Amino acid sequence: MERRDFLKTCGVTFAGAVLLPHLLSSCGSGSKEGTALMLSHFGVTESNLKKVMAAALENGGDYVDLFFFFFFSNYLTLRDGAVNRASSDIDFGVGVRVVVGDQTGYAYVENITMDEMLKAARTASRIATSGQKTKSINVTEKTFANYYPIVNSWEDVSVKDKAPYVQKLNDRCFALDNRTSKVIASLSDSTSYILFCNSEGILCHDYRPMISLSAYCIMEDNGKIENFHSTRSFRKGVEFLSDDVVEVIAREAVEGAARMFKAVKPKGGELPVVMAAGGSGILLHEAIGHAFEADFNRKNISIFSDMLNKQICDTNISIVDDGTIAGNRGAINFDDEGVHSQKTHIVTNGVLTSYLHDRISARHYGIESTGNGRRESFRYAPIPRMRSTFMENGNFDEQEIIASVKKGIYAETFTNGQVQIGAGDFTFFVKSGYLIENGKLTQPIKDINIIGNGPKALADISMVGNNLKLDDGTWTCGKDGQGMPVTQGLPSALVKKLTVGGE
Repeated sequence: MERRDFLKTCGVTFAGAVLLPHLLSSCGSGSKEGTALMLSHFGVTESNLKKVMAAALENGGDYVDLFFFFFFSNYLTLRDGAVNRASSDIDFGVGVRVVVGDQTGYAYVENITMDEMLKAARTASRIATSGQKTKSINVTEKTFANYYPIVNSWEDVSVKDKAPYVQKLNDRCFALDNRTSKVIASLSDSTSYILFCNSEGILCHDYRPMISLSAYCIMEDNGKIENFHSTRSFRKGVEFLSDDVVEVIAREAVEGAARMFKAVKPKGGELPVVMAAGGSGILLHEAIGHAFEADFNRKNISIFSDMLNKQICDTNISIVDDGTIAGNRGAINFDDEGVHSQKTHIVTNGVLTSYLHDRISARHYGIESTGNGRRESFRYAPIPRMRSTFMENGNFDEQEIIASVKKGIYAETFTNGQVQIGAGDFTFFVKSGYLIENGKLTQPIKDINIIGNGPKALADISMVGNNLKLDDGTWTCGKDGQGMPVTQGLPSALVKKLTVGGE
């Protein structure tokens, strides 16, 4: 079904929808012109919003918000030298949330009519039973900085326009190394229309683009098969696509796969580990970052629940979560609770200075939200989530860090990991890296596990490099059944001791 036809079946008018991406790009998120178009896009009025929120608070309640969501995505894949798969997906609806203390009532509908929205509002309102009268609600448009302006929207291009880029990616992988035997190249783009309002009177909207391009390169050499994967993902428009980004991804995939032919599995044991700049940020995200999310601390699940304003690591370590990096996969103009995006300093010179808050946890701690209330779609209530989480630069050159290690591991590329939030115990799979012998990188290594404890690993970081790098891959964070796009990063860092699972 065409997007326009789908919207009509949902009762959504289409006035101005074609102009909306360009208007938001030029005027910024939350512009008055954009708000009028977004209301029209979802087929609602300010009067409708007030009536639904009033119904949600009929039984009392401290707070209500409405989250209108229209998401469409396109995906195409190249296998065996030709684009042979293309698909599209559309999701559309509104979620109604009523908050009483730290409890949440939530309901959603996929059909945006007054009857359906009122039913959802009264379903969510069952969390509240006080019957207290709620004051009248007025809404005021709120504007935000735009961290992902676009030149050309994904709505303006067809599969025919995008297919040449995955074909070029395939062709470059084969051209760069004659051992390349197979390439799987993919391109996915998505666009989210967001309309948000709440009982505090905030009315705002956002237009969120996303693009991901990847290559999975398989090589064969004398009967031995190796592979490597390279991706890039940003909140950008069609202007992201270029021969330059194709070249970067192709080279990473091919050179990574070629290196695997020389790689070995090292002997296991407790060893110092140098985390390479960039993708090693997965350690920071999984093993430590989740433990900084305020819901885990409010419920006393996190090991850091009683560590606020205390020293938790070396004074040279500072960690931030930043939603304001232009075009970044983890960027948001405002979170899914209408709170402006910001750069949150979690750890400052070794001291835990802030958790990552949504409205509920911020109210619990008596502070302002840090803008980390995020949700996958209208089907979910927001919870504290990371955006772009990274360690800031330290004082050492990477070569100094490597030179300080007599025998250890240089971990470069990670593929996945698991962590137990309470205790902080983790395991990560390292796709590639190097042995460190007498202060130098020597033999390439592959396919090892690193096991440790997040808070202890953080405390055991003794040297931090001056080469911070964000990994702009297709990282998606899972929590409570919701997947969210995130970014992570790290300068090179030495962890004095971790368990390395090898031969």
